[in-house]
Amino acid sequence: MTVCIMKKLLFIITFLTATVTVAAQPYTDAVFKPEIKSIELYNESKQGSLPVIALNSSEKLVLGFDDLTGQTRNFYYTIEHCDANWNSSRLSPAEYLQSFTEDQILNYKYSTRTYRKYVHYEIEFPNANIIPKYAGNYILKVYEDGDQNNLIFTRKLYILNQRVSAAVTIVPSTNVTKRQTNQKLNFTIDYGSLRVQNPGTDMRVLVMQDYRPDASILNVKPTYIRGTQLIYNDVNINDFPGRNEFRYFDMRSLKAGAPGIARIYRDTVATVLLNNDVNRSSEAYTSQYDNDGNFFILNSDGDDPRIDADYAHVYFNLDARKTDKEGSAYVVGRFNNFTIDENSRMQYDGQSGRFFTEQFLKQGVYDYEYVWVDKATGKADDTVIEGSHFETENNYQLFIYYRPPGARWEELAGVQEVNSGKR
Repeated sequence: MTVCIMKKLLFIITFLTATVTVAAQPYTDAVFKPEIKSIELYNESKQGSLPVIALNSSEKLVLGFDDLTGQTRNFYYTIEHCDANWNSSRLSPAEYLQSFTEDQILNYKYSTRTYRKYVHYEIEFPNANIIPKYAGNYILKVYEDGDQNNLIFTRKLYILNQRVSAAVTIVPSTNVTKRQTNQKLNFTIDYGSLRVQNPGTDMRVLVMQDYRPDASILNVKPTYIRGTQLIYNDVNINDFPGRNEFRYFDMRSLKAGAPGIARIYRDTVATVLLNNDVNRSSEAYTSQYDNDGNFFILNSDGDDPRIDADYAHVYFNLDARKTDKEGSAYVVGRFNNFTIDENSRMQYDGQSGRFFTEQFLKQGVYDYEYVWVDKATGKADDTVIEGSHFETENNYQLFIYYRPPGARWEELAGVQEVNSGKR
């Protein structure tokens, strides 16, 4: 009997532990329904900008996306407060929202003059129904029929209460072997009159390159403290591969070729063949304009790209100078949140020795790059194919988090963006 009871207790403990582990998984940008495409979330001041707005200001975030089913559906949304690691702050919605806990997306339009029919949804918030009370990280959840278990997609956004200042410099890596390939950030945070009892627990700084989650470093402890200034300049921290300028293609028009495009075929749906891409790891740095990995929905042949831009099958192909026996190639950018999964994975053609894949994309301008995942190590590395250079122009974002004394949440107390080309 005792053995049976012990086994049951062990089972319950194991189950509860597994449940807690699942619940503690951090939030991220994710799409759970393949028919949902072209998700944009940005500050209304500029398309493609970071989804950051000031707390209690008149600024708005714009959310737009397409549903390729072509049928209207009952979409709802809400936001949830998170910490610097994108784990739930475990606050009740009544604590971090001033108004209602969810809202329905009622603003939609049907596509016009497009081969592929879709419904475009768009909202602006904060609004009368969704008003955040605290600064910090928030995860936006879009779901169907009022059921949060039926998620459609999630997106990260930031509510800022600017209370600290930052001074940032970008220098070559202090590691002699990386001086030609890496960019190192040194920065100082001044928290002024904020009550900071322990900088190691009250302040955290996340540094990101080109707003990509796979190129981010969370700084917990400063190198040293001088008055109200926290200095982060240790030789071993915030050292990033400079990488390369992003590849890009211009698909604003489907009537003629444009940069990055080899050929366009028009039928019931357009097919776009991109130029043949090659491994750039051994090439010298070449200055080239890019959008730092971003994408923009645009249509030079129409009036409103939200509803008259069409979709096309876009074919990428790459000479990686490697085979599928050595690893796998993936195509990534902000258009797919730099996600390495089966949707971004490329197939290998043994006859041509090239990797290829197809993405169903809306008209616009797209930055992209290739990531290599080594079969032996399982490590993902874009520099294997793209190369890395100190001269590369990158945007770096600093998100500065502050935990007020006695609070159960972290505020976003500062955001700073700096460009490596402006030294």
